[in-house]
Amino acid sequence: MVRTISRDDARRFYDRFGAKQDRQEFYEDVAIELMIELGGFSDAQAVFELGCGTGRLAGRLLSDHLPAAARYVATDLSSTMVGLARDRLMRFGQRCQVRLSDGDFDFSSHGGPFDRFVTTYVLDLLSLADIRKVFAEAHAALVPGGLFCHAGLTKGTSAVSRTTSTAWALIHRIKPTLVGGCRPLLLADLFPQDRWRVLHREVVVSAAIPSEIVIAETR
Repeated sequence: MVRTISRDDARRFYDRFGAKQDRQEFYEDVAIELMIELGGFSDAQAVFELGCGTGRLAGRLLSDHLPAAARYVATDLSSTMVGLARDRLMRFGQRCQVRLSDGDFDFSSHGGPFDRFVTTYVLDLLSLADIRKVFAEAHAALVPGGLFCHAGLTKGTSAVSRTTSTAWALIHRIKPTLVGGCRPLLLADLFPQDRWRVLHREVVVSAAIPSEIVIAETR
């Protein structure tokens, strides 16, 4: 069984990490760009983001991709991240709400239903049991035909990226906090097929770090 960090440990880590999270753009941005392209955000009217971090993705979607009337709800476990995201997204006014999460996965109180559920480099912190809870609650929060849009760490597809992902997984196994609690996943294989249809699954590699992009539709 894979050991994952507790919610309290995750909160403490990301409270300390703060704005340094944006430095991960050197490997995250290629994957996030593809996720945005595949996620059809120009048609979205209501977006929920789990684990918004500093609000960088939300700002990008609201500025460049979502319709002017679209609303956005973002949550994070870290009060530091929530503060940074609120400052960054203040210019969007009532279109965007950033809320502090208590770590549960009940999304029913956030004003749904939504037509996009977004999470980037978050599910790779969670246990498989918690990932299944996210799938179940995301399904309940989305409209029929709504999309789950994900980017996160995964296993490598080339010699160099396989070496990187293997080393990352080993470090995670020894001391998860050294890599922020994150480890490589094959997320597309985890979606319950009776409730989700995986529309797109791709792996991209940037700076030798492999990321998986998954777009899944509610059945």
